[in-house]
Amino acid sequence: MKIIVAERIGELMKEEGLNQVQLAEKIGVKQNTVSSWVLKKKEPSISSLWALADYFGVDIDYLVGRKDM
Repeated sequence: MKIIVAERIGELMKEEGLNQVQLAEKIGVKQNTVSSWVLKKKEPSISSLWALADYFGVDIDYLVGRKDM
């Protein structure tokens, strides 16, 4: 699942023109947390998945690869 989440976060960041610092500020986490997600070192917690889904206007199922947009 790490690979899919990392890819989806990266794609959404690119679409929105966001860097890691900007995304971290928008969803209330540290930049190194976003970095660890994008680099596939860690997976977001459920609360972070909710924040990401709300910010990007997507379903959590999309973020974790259970469905496409």
